[in-house]
Amino acid sequence: MAGKATRVAFGEALLRIGARNERVVVINADLGKSTNTVKFVQQFPDRSFNVGVAEANMIGIGTGLALEGWIPFICTFASFVAGRFETIRVSVAYNHANVKIVGTHAGIGIGEDGYSQMAIEDIALMRSLPNMAVVQPGDGIETERAVEYIVQHQGPVFLRLTRQKVEDVNPPDYRFEFGKGVILEAGQGEGRDLTIIATGGTVHNTREAARELRKQGIDARAVNIHTLKPIDEELTLDSIQRSGRILTVEDHGVVGGLGSAVSEVVAERGEGIVRRIAVRGFGESGDPIALYKKFGLSTDNIVAEAKKLVKK
Repeated sequence: MAGKATRVAFGEALLRIGARNERVVVINADLGKSTNTVKFVQQFPDRSFNVGVAEANMIGIGTGLALEGWIPFICTFASFVAGRFETIRVSVAYNHANVKIVGTHAGIGIGEDGYSQMAIEDIALMRSLPNMAVVQPGDGIETERAVEYIVQHQGPVFLRLTRQKVEDVNPPDYRFEFGKGVILEAGQGEGRDLTIIATGGTVHNTREAARELRKQGIDARAVNIHTLKPIDEELTLDSIQRSGRILTVEDHGVVGGLGSAVSEVVAERGEGIVRRIAVRGFGESGDPIALYKKFGLSTDNIVAEAKKLVKK
């Protein structure tokens, strides 16, 4: 059974946090239902603002509120976050404003809405800003814990969430540690042959791929990287030193995302091979499961690519 979409878990966590912290405010760009902030809006109307289809205005208002001591969550589709990069760069990042930018409907996993609504460049853009933290949870439980952390984090944060439901990969007592990856499946040899690193909507498929690989005699471990910036350099280097091989899997473009972040660490401080599974080219409209298969993000494809890498 599938868990819940991480955007749904976000909305539930935000409602609880809003009841405890009166400085939390929410700003929407006419997408309260889609971003799952509608319950917060209903419960705390005096701390909720809908600016209409005016994302740049939303960012400016959020920055102003943050500079006055509020904790604004500005919420829209991740594709629109990418489309307002210049405003985020100047208003939020340059001012080091304590704004929490929430981008839902990320990646090709949104399915039938098609490429115009698919954010597959957003991580690359947000990672390029010097002081922007980038967080992408792998399931609902992790999302709730991440939001609890983010509200306390000082400085701008980009939180990337799924439209589609994702399987739970973490236990109920899971603890979120900012900047620290999570080893989901270790294997008897702790990844002697290969480490597969994933983020967001691809984490479950990656864990299942590692399990299948071990059945076939390949010692693979699966790692969930929920914080893409700052990335867990220690775990990344440990992974490459164990086997000399890392395979990254992400629902994002091949440039600038998880694979790029891992490659940067390995290139600067380690030796080995990093192979990237990501969206190459543009997305398209279709069933999310079929799109994951077509673009190489399915469990079967991850297994196949891992086996090629081990042979290499």
